[in-house]
Amino acid sequence: MAHIIVVGNEKGGSGKSTTSMHVATALARMGHRVGGLDLDVRQRSFGRYLENRAAFMQRAGLSLPTPVIGQLGEGGDPLTPALTALESECDFILLDCPGSHTRLSQMAHTLADTLITPMNDSFIDFDLLARMSPEGKVLGPSIYAEMVWSARQMRGQAGAGPIDWLVLRNRLGTQAMHNKRKVGSALDSLSKRIGFRVAPGFSERVIFRELFPRGLTLLDLKDVGTEQLSMSNIAARQELRDLIAELNLPGVSAKF
Repeated sequence: MAHIIVVGNEKGGSGKSTTSMHVATALARMGHRVGGLDLDVRQRSFGRYLENRAAFMQRAGLSLPTPVIGQLGEGGDPLTPALTALESECDFILLDCPGSHTRLSQMAHTLADTLITPMNDSFIDFDLLARMSPEGKVLGPSIYAEMVWSARQMRGQAGAGPIDWLVLRNRLGTQAMHNKRKVGSALDSLSKRIGFRVAPGFSERVIFRELFPRGLTLLDLKDVGTEQLSMSNIAARQELRDLIAELNLPGVSAKF
């Protein structure tokens, strides 16, 4: 069966679609068969990203490694037929969840072999994982962490394997070092209580906003004629390489 990667967080603007696109495309570039499903039926940022990529390749006359985009089915369970259609031809299937609590998102989390939760490096995003006292003490899990716990219980009852949960600290900046340390300390404390791993994600960079209209990722730049990468682009590629290595996916080594 395909290994299912779910990118989820109940808050918008945390970098889910950027993370989804870069992870899925990196796996495709390394020779793995990758499928993708956008579960945000309204905004469809991940789906639009892949559509932009197909349009750009057609205009430029290029062929770039690209995930296969699946289509949700109809009726009360649109997810199962979509996964069934992809599983026969994919090693990995990535599900990009909306930034809100929906039935589709809840179903996706119960199917996750690997769960990636991008979050902005702030206590506003941290509040989705845990409640904190005014003094900064972690009081207990919050709404999103409770949903993941419920998904883990359902998987256990069904005899499925555990969820490998990675919380990704996106938009780490060089400023506000005191706040960064406090968020990091709180995440480390919480990770031991509710069972996730913490990893640095993508820094805030203009390049990510520029890539979306053409459906490109950091790994495509040389293929489209960008011979000289800036130091920022090189650093961003290293962040992606570190993320792929940290995911520890079966049969995957970050060779790019």
